[in-house]
Amino acid sequence: MSAPSNQPNTTLYLKNLNDKVNKDELKTQLYALFTTYGKIIDIIASKSQKMRGQAFLVFTDLASATSAMRACDGMMFYDKPMHIDYAKTKSYATLRVEDPEFVPPSAANASSILQNGKRQRDGDAAEERQAKREKSDDSDEEMEIDDEDETPQKHDPSATPSSVPTQVQQATQRLLCTNLPQEVTDDVLSVLFQQYKGFQKTNVTWSPALNPAGIRVKMAQVFFESPELAVTAKEALDGFTLKKGWQMSVVYI
Repeated sequence: MSAPSNQPNTTLYLKNLNDKVNKDELKTQLYALFTTYGKIIDIIASKSQKMRGQAFLVFTDLASATSAMRACDGMMFYDKPMHIDYAKTKSYATLRVEDPEFVPPSAANASSILQNGKRQRDGDAAEERQAKREKSDDSDEEMEIDDEDETPQKHDPSATPSSVPTQVQQATQRLLCTNLPQEVTDDVLSVLFQQYKGFQKTNVTWSPALNPAGIRVKMAQVFFESPELAVTAKEALDGFTLKKGWQMSVVYI
């Protein structure tokens, strides 16, 4: 890992990303990769010419951001080594956490706020990101995970199964994943399982029961082409840490 050139920050600046990857897919896979290091409150990626191959990842705390940078700097991601550094400025998401009354500059007030010196501008890609968001209040430019409801993908409560499928001992082509955090979606879980041959699909739903801590959790069924192919994924991912304090259980059903 190269030494970081900027001051420690809860926001990480990622570059040298594969710019051929769809923006939504990029966000999903970055979230799946980095959520194991701490809580992510914002992911910013754009397909604009000046922002191609770059992204910003916002953690709630500095320790998580630092751990993620140390672990993933230089990692191969979509066939390219990822370069990670601390961002030069705080993200809007971080400023909102620090000051609930903070309002991001919009097209109507950006110039006056900038003239008053309330938002320092930097001359790198972080500036491009800030400037773009100041000029256009385009919510498609960022994916935010609400602190009170950490579920990017809405689920119909009526779809919650009344019982958990029965575990079996012999290998089957269908797996059951339990103890999943609320923010896990089909897209996030697919990132983990699609690296194993024979993967077909995931089906994430709310668990019918709260976990021992009284928190509402999710579960998922994962389908493979054959029991033999499911074995490899089950053995590799049973006990996988999806985020700090959350180990996924994977069994046959």
